[in-house]
Order: sequence, then C-alpha cells, then structure tokens
Amino acid sequence: MLASCGEMAPGDNAPSSTPAPAPAPGASVAGEAVSLHADNTTPAPFTITAHGAFDEPWAVSLEPGTGRLFITGKQGAAWLFDPASGQRLTVSGIPTVAYGGQGGMGDIAFAPDYDTSRTIYLSWAEAGTGAARRAVVGRGQLACTAGACSVTGLSVIWRQSPEIESAGHFSHKITFSPDGRYLFIASGERMQGAPAQDLSGNLGKIVRLNLDGTPAAGNPFADRGGVSAQIWSYGHRNLYGLHFDAQGQLWDLEHGPRGGDELNMVERAANYGWPERSNGDDYDGDVIPDHSADDGFSKPAISWNPVIAPGDFIFYRGEAFSGWTSNVISANLGVGTLVRVAINANGRTASEIERWRFPRRLRDIVEAADGTIWLIEDGPGGRLLHLTPTR
Repeated sequence: MLASCGEMAPGDNAPSSTPAPAPAPGASVAGEAVSLHADNTTPAPFTITAHGAFDEPWAVSLEPGTGRLFITGKQGAAWLFDPASGQRLTVSGIPTVAYGGQGGMGDIAFAPDYDTSRTIYLSWAEAGTGAARRAVVGRGQLACTAGACSVTGLSVIWRQSPEIESAGHFSHKITFSPDGRYLFIASGERMQGAPAQDLSGNLGKIVRLNLDGTPAAGNPFADRGGVSAQIWSYGHRNLYGLHFDAQGQLWDLEHGPRGGDELNMVERAANYGWPERSNGDDYDGDVIPDHSADDGFSKPAISWNPVIAPGDFIFYRGEAFSGWTSNVISANLGVGTLVRVAINANGRTASEIERWRFPRRLRDIVEAADGTIWLIEDGPGGRLLHLTPTR
C-alpha cells in the first residue's frame, strides 16, 4: 500500500544512482552540477547544483533573515546549511522519533516572531501505547554559536488523536496564518480511511490552533469540545503540502490512493470527501466514487491520475523564473518530477502547465529570498539541490 501511493515506490521511482557520501559536521560543501533525467522533452529554465548529501532528509525550511536552510532527517536528525559559506552544522536536541514506514522526524517551521523569540516548531512520529504511533508537534528555541546549533526547551503542544497501530499517513505538515496568529497542522488519517469523516478525532483533518497548541477561537466544531474544537476542515487523506497563497487563502496538496492526488483550496468546515469520494480507486481495485457536482463534498482544484505522489509545494512569489509568479511548484516523490501548476482565473480550479523529471525522488521544496529554489531529494544520500534560472 505504501508503494502504491508513491511514498515508498519501487522501480523507476527509486534512487537511480549510488548516494553521495555525507560530509563531516561543520564541513564546507562545494556545489556539483546535476542533470535532469534524459527523457525530458521540455527544456528546463533552470540550472541544478547539488550541495552535499543528507541521511533521509524530510523537510527543508529557510531561516528568517539569514538565508540558512534547516533540514530535518527522518531517522531523527537535523542540519543547518549556510549557502553563503557552504558550512553545514548538525543540530542537537532533536527528539527521539518512532522511525519506520512513513514515520520519523517531520516538518520544521520558524515562528512568526522568530527574529526575537528564536522559537521553532517541529513535528515527528512518536511512539504510543504498545505498537501504536501518532504524529506530534513540539515547540522550542534554536540556539546557534559559530560552530554548533541546538534545539532547547522543546515541549509537545499537539498530538494526533487517537493513536493508531500504523506506520503510515502521519502528514504532520506545519504552517502559520499570514497574520501570524494561528498555527495550522495537517493530520493524516493514518491509512484508516473512516476517521477522516469522524469529527470526534483529529485524523484526516487540518487543525487550527493558537501558537501554544490550544484550539483557536472560531473553529467550526468548537461547540463539541475536546479534540473536535481543533478541527478546521476534514475528509483529508495524506497531506504533504499546506501553504497560504499571496491572497491569504490556505491550500493543501495530498496523496490520493491509486490515482487521485489532489490540490485543494482549504475552507472553514469544508469536507473533502475521503474516503467516500476520490478521483482514484482503492489499492485492491475497488472503485471509489469520483467527486461529482452534487455529492456535497468540496472538490479538488486539480487531481492527478496517474499520481504525482507529492512531497511538498510552494506558491512561487519571486521573479527569478519568468512567468512563475503565483504558480504552484510541486516537488514530487512518485515520479521524481517538478510540476508547475497555475490557478485558473476563477480562483478555485487549476491547470498543470509543465513538468520536468529529475534523476531521483524529490521530498521537499522552498523558495529563497532571491527567488531561486531549493529542493531536497528523498532517501539515503538525498542531495540538497539549488535551482537557478538559465533564461
């Protein structure tokens, strides 16, 4: 099942070359040119340079004000890379994680007031009762000296509920509202399906919280109390992208089953249909009804069949790549592609514009202050890639 949704896909989607060795902590990393896959027919408007390899990298985020990149590693590690100097530091103070399947270290997000508070948010898979696991989000501070960095004061502020004996669909992506007041977390349905429609738990949901992890006022199901008070939207499957566009609208990008990966405009109290509706079918061949105009569920802006198996996406805001402004740029696992998508004039649907196939699966993406793009590859020896414009 994990292979079918692209998270652990075999064959053509596996790494195509021997992973590069990782440099020693604190080492300076030089750039190395990378070529796209030979079967690309669309000329790429970028040049690719690799800056070292990492052990199963999972997320990358840009540290505000410095240009440094914070990278998490699935087995329970983190690094800080400075593109200006090439220096790479190992970050200590990372929590113990429940590693295996899709579980392990997850996302990194810098608090809206990071410049003064040094506060960061991390997500990871945590061991529960017996064989059960759950995603959690913690909050702490990042402290760095000239040669070392550490996370201090880390405490858990949110947990998935209920815990499940499954190693899949944690999702645990993190973002903040544009005004900096609210924390949004993507909570996968843990490969269980039905909990996505159950408002008594937070699996298969997007939750909206205060920055301390408590439910935010004005959430649509607050009158139910308990975990229900966290919920912003529901009927989600396995969300690997959660971002606001330039107009302040929240969107998610999530894995479908066998087909049906989807980009959604996320709205308050909306139900996105999983597992009652999907534009893909189940792994055993059972047909899941497609979204239809009269089904009562919120529809994806665009869906993919065959899947792209997204790693993450950005709304591109720079000008370095001509014609890309406000487009969705998605880095993908299952087919090792970078896909460019435009939101249509109606603001609610989208169209794929072009894609490029990379030599390995792509796990995450971030835009730098100068409009260039950083990607990380998936798996052992996953490289940090820098995309700069060529036209």
